[in-house]
Amino acid sequence: MADATDRDDRTLHILFLLYPAQGHINPMLQFSKRLQQRGLKISLVTTNFIARTSHSIPSSFPLLTISDGYDDGGFASAENAQIYLDSFRRFGSESLRQLLRRLSSSASPADCVVYDSFLSWALDVANEFEISTAVFFTQSCAVGDIYYHVYRGVIELPLPDRAIEIPGLPPLQPPEFPSFIYQLGTYPAYYDLLVNQYANVHKADWIFCNTFYELEREVLECLKSIWPAIRAVGPSIPSGFLDGRIEDDRDYGFSIFDPNGDVSLKWLDGRRKGSVVYVSFGSLGMVAAEQMVEMAGCLKSINWHYLWVVRTSEVAKLPKDFAAETAEKGLVVSWCQQLEVLTHDAIGCFVTHCGWNSTLEGVSLGVPMVAVPGWTDQTTNAKFITDVWKVGLKAPADGGGVVKREALLQCIQEVMAGERGGEIRRNAAVWKAWARKAFEAGGSFDGVVDEFLAKMVSRF
Repeated sequence: MADATDRDDRTLHILFLLYPAQGHINPMLQFSKRLQQRGLKISLVTTNFIARTSHSIPSSFPLLTISDGYDDGGFASAENAQIYLDSFRRFGSESLRQLLRRLSSSASPADCVVYDSFLSWALDVANEFEISTAVFFTQSCAVGDIYYHVYRGVIELPLPDRAIEIPGLPPLQPPEFPSFIYQLGTYPAYYDLLVNQYANVHKADWIFCNTFYELEREVLECLKSIWPAIRAVGPSIPSGFLDGRIEDDRDYGFSIFDPNGDVSLKWLDGRRKGSVVYVSFGSLGMVAAEQMVEMAGCLKSINWHYLWVVRTSEVAKLPKDFAAETAEKGLVVSWCQQLEVLTHDAIGCFVTHCGWNSTLEGVSLGVPMVAVPGWTDQTTNAKFITDVWKVGLKAPADGGGVVKREALLQCIQEVMAGERGGEIRRNAAVWKAWARKAFEAGGSFDGVVDEFLAKMVSRF
């Protein structure tokens, strides 16, 4: 088994270049922990603003910084997304170049840059220094397959009003595509970012994806025919919830948000097994006020307990006195330790926005889901949750895109206590077992890392 410590000179030094969003940081950080365990030196690279304002940064990794052009305010201080992304490319490229130049004359120069796929310009900078490169995709391979075929012009846009077939994927109806494709013209800066990230991906030495082989077997095999260097390295969640091979690893360890105390677990301890509906719509996207009202109405009428994560910025959208009026059956919090919550015996189902991190966590921990997707890749993830992996139900939205309380209630009841709920729980248990198997000694993850280390060492 290859290991970085077998080298006679120095330990391989890998830089992880992070996109400054919590959902992008988490999986890359977890992958870096796995590589560090195998004897590699890992340094995290983030923006000056994130380094200065984050509430929790892992002490086990050196933290290096570059500029996005908004050192004092980060993304929130930019006029719009396009201006921010253009600034990040310009300032980030130059400051990364300066960082690599400085490291090249140190005792520990960079041997490889693992960069978030959103930061495709990093590959060109690394190539200037003849440094190995690895792109890390934080979204599903299915979504990547869609964006790649849009980039190649294979998919007709605007989407035709019929099912569309893409190699490696089941037939998809237009609303099952990522929102940037289905609702063409919305958020053009992100459309350009996501589609054009494939312009130079074939130049990377490795392509890492936050998924596991069994979960996306067909699409991975399809993409391997296009990019032989693609490998599944997930699910990138803390080892303590999978294989336990990294000691005391039960948290990602890098938090942009303030974890201002979590009362959720103590509250859950007082609830019976499988009696709680857990609701979270993620750390980034805005939830429509009408959707918040409908969710509140549903939770008020269900016969189970509920735990609802409502970000501080969204609290004003709740009906007046909702939390107080439902205090006997539920709890509203602004933050929780989601992994610990999902593995608690009291949780019966997970009502989720279907972001890829939350989707992978739910699948890997065997939690039945109710899908309430919003934007970007969430609609495609919901399709796989319900129709491919069959670990949940999708709550149908009305013509305005809002899931009404009656539809939510029906889905929750079916998952918690209906006939289909039993099948969903059985399927969830199967995927949980596959997720753990990926990290067993000698499993698929070890194979990928062995290959990576062997090729890195052979360069010296």
